[in-house]
This record gives sequence, structure tokens and C-alpha cells, in this order.
Amino acid sequence: MLVDGKIFLGVSDRPEYLNLKYANRHGLITGATGTGKTVSLQVLAEGFSAAGVPVFAADIKGDLSGVSRLGQAQGWQTKRAEDIGFTDFIDDVYPVIFWDLFGTQGHPVRATISEMGPVLLSRILDLNDTQEGVLNIAFKVADEEGLLLLDLKDLRALLVEIQERAKEISARYGNVTTASIGAIQRTLLVLEQQGADNFFGERALSIADLMRTDADGRGVVSILAADQLMQAPRLYATFLLWLLSELFEELPEVGDPDKPKLVFFFDEAHLLFDDAPKALIDKVEQVVKLIRSKGVGVYFVTQNPVDIPESVLAQLANRVQHALRAYTPREQKAVRVAAETFRPNPAFSTEDAITQLGIGEALVSVLEDKGVPSMVGRTFIRPPSAQVGPISPAERDASLANSPVSGLYDVVLDRESAFEVLHKRAREKQLADQRANYEEQRREEAEQLAKERARAEKAAAPRRSTRQSPTEAAMSSFARTVANRLGRELVRGILGGLKGRR
Repeated sequence: MLVDGKIFLGVSDRPEYLNLKYANRHGLITGATGTGKTVSLQVLAEGFSAAGVPVFAADIKGDLSGVSRLGQAQGWQTKRAEDIGFTDFIDDVYPVIFWDLFGTQGHPVRATISEMGPVLLSRILDLNDTQEGVLNIAFKVADEEGLLLLDLKDLRALLVEIQERAKEISARYGNVTTASIGAIQRTLLVLEQQGADNFFGERALSIADLMRTDADGRGVVSILAADQLMQAPRLYATFLLWLLSELFEELPEVGDPDKPKLVFFFDEAHLLFDDAPKALIDKVEQVVKLIRSKGVGVYFVTQNPVDIPESVLAQLANRVQHALRAYTPREQKAVRVAAETFRPNPAFSTEDAITQLGIGEALVSVLEDKGVPSMVGRTFIRPPSAQVGPISPAERDASLANSPVSGLYDVVLDRESAFEVLHKRAREKQLADQRANYEEQRREEAEQLAKERARAEKAAAPRRSTRQSPTEAAMSSFARTVANRLGRELVRGILGGLKGRR
């Protein structure tokens, strides 16, 4: 039943295959808890890996980690293989790299603030137009002044710098208010409290390390430990959207290749959309719609189809629907929605079948030749070839030690970036101000000292006496007498001359 160019999923009234040529048209795995979603995910992951397609999967419960260990067929696996006539079934193992945003159960996953960019960061932080404008100004200033934005402390330091230079920057780019900067700082705090300080930084994850194949040509299965991450939904959404955006930016257009370049499985996909602003949903829809042409397939795993916005749900062509329970009006609606998304099969009622499926049984519809959806089939899913269930902590540690990226991401890099540059700049300004204040104080002290010295010298200089000696007094009196007499004679002469002419 193993066929080249296809992944064997199981058997309905015929063998059900996922055609690798249409695997980049995205997909959906849904079903209530305990109905077999994780096994279906593992079957698909194993199939892609065997076909040489790298896989990335968020593992919420840790069950998917068993892909890294050789399977030892249990009774139900052997029986299922016999029941569906799966004579090719063998135990197998697949190459795996473990990742973890918190760095405890896998290699750390990091991205820089610069890579995230102002537009995506604004969507994730749910900023309004004014706040988004301020964030764009911050990134513009960072570019102009050569400030690296690597982690949250860099962005915070930059926002403080902009606030202090608000008048100057507002004149160049538009109004920057204290209220907008404060709102951005508060949303960053919310993100940080969910663990974003672990995510933002270096060394940033290289997309090439998610697109590895091993020496046998099998695609490496990258498993993200997400048990802790799912408790931080905003951080989870931040990471997933960043990863899709990075792939879209970095990968070339390939159209519809014979098989995908990479396939993503996002478990507990509702965390990406719960209480998400419309702008974020629009961004997810846009990326999912466009990334297909890059050869990337995206598969959402969740309990109900209604967990996925209709605009995104419409992009998911390959579907595996496990059992749903219909005890409440919302659950009944979910069953109707799920049934309506399948191409009907006249052999049974799709809506009734969804509530009657057993464990490991699912409704399957995939794209066939020319991209036409297949008629829905009530399918017994094939058993996985690798271990079913989680591995032990010791086995995980051994896998990490032998990982092809061991040591590459495990140590945090802290280059000189905006925080250090702005801190240094502020320190230099402070020292310059202190030096200027000191010099001004010294100048004032010198001037004061000069004034005091001048006053002291003036006070100490000998004064000439204004009193005259007897001889000086007599001489002065004689001089005045002569001067007075001479003055009278001159006057008379002049007057006399005037009288003579009359």
C-alpha cells in the first residue's frame, strides 16, 4: 500500500492517500479529545519524512516525540494493520530535532525584534493606528542611527530615548506622545510576562535548520515542545505567525512542486485565533493563502472546525475529521459545519457519521487529480511505524546531545545593540554635562576670586592726604590772588576796547 508520490493514510472502501503534489494546499485535522488526532498527525509526519519532506510540528502533550524512537508494534497496531490489509507495515524510526522556546525540552528558539518588524509586532500587540505609527517611527530611528533591535530591552530603551527626544522626533516624523509610548510599553510587559524575553534575542533561528534531510534523504521532523507554551497564547501566536512570515519572506516562489519543501502542523490551533484581533486573523489568512506558492503546507490541528475562522478554513483542502460529540448547540453546529465542508458520499450521511466514528477512525477527504476534492471516506487510519507515545527525559536528553544543531543555539548571544549603545550615549551625555557644570562652576569661582582680589588690593592701597601744609596753603592763596587780579585787568581791557570803538 506504500506508493511513491503519495502518503498512505488508511482504508475506507478503498485505500486513502494524500497526494504529495497537492500537500501544499494545506490541511486540517479535527476531532474530540481521545479520538486519535495525534495518531493521524504522526502518520502524516512519518509519511512526509519518508518522502524526504522536512516537517515542523508543535507538540502540546509530548506524544509526538515517539517519532524519534523505533516502534515496537503493540497489539492494536498489529491488529489494525491486519484489518486494513496493510502488509507493508514495519517498525521504523525518523530523524528528529527537538526545539523549545523556553530552552528546557529542546534547543532554544529565538528571533530578533528587527526580524519581527514593526508591522507584525503591531498586529501581535494589538496596537491602534496611532501606537502603530509610533512603533514605526521607533524602527525608523533605529535604522537611521544604526541601533540593533535584538531583544525586548533594546526596544524598551529605544522607546525611552524617543520619549526624551519627542520634540525633535515629532518635528521630523509626526507627533510622538507619552501616552502612546506608555501603551506600547504596557503591551510589551504583557508579552514579556508570557515568556517573550526567552523568545526575543540571538542566536536567531535559521529557517535552513528546519529544512534539513538526513543522510538517507529523509526529512527531519522538528518538534516544538509546546506544553508550557500553550499557557502563553499570545507568545504562541507570535511565534507561529513570525515563523510563517519568515518562510514567506525567505523562500523563493516554486508554484506547485512535486512535493512540499516543508510542512507545518500547528496543534491546538485555536490558541492562534482565540480573542485575536481582526488584523491578526487577516494576517494569518494572507500568509496561509500566499505561502502555498513557496512550497509550504500548513496543517491545523484542533478539536472543532469552528475553532478556525472561515476565511482561513476555506484555504484548508486536505481534511481528516475524527469523531465529534454533539451534546450542546455549539457542538451540534460544529458537526454541521464539519459535514458541510466535505464532498458528500451517497453511501452514508456525513453528519451522522461524524458522531459515530470510533477511536482511530476518521472521515478523510483530500485533493485528487486536477485538485478536485475526493469523495469523503469513512477511514480506518493506518498505525504509525515509530513509537506511539512520549519518550523519556533521558531519551530526549540523548537526542539533544546528538542533534545536528547541538551547541548552535544553546548559548545566548548578547551583542552590543540598542540598549548598550543608548546606555553608553546617556552615560557620555551625563559625563559631558557634569564636566560642563564643573567647568562653569570653576569659571564662576575664578571670576568671584578675581573680584575679591581686586577689592582687597583697592582696600590695601595708600591714600593721599587732602590736607595742605602751611607753605602749600600760602602759595595757593598767592596764586589765587594773582589770578583774580589778572582776570580783572583782562576784563577791563576788553571792555575798555569795546567802549573805545563806540
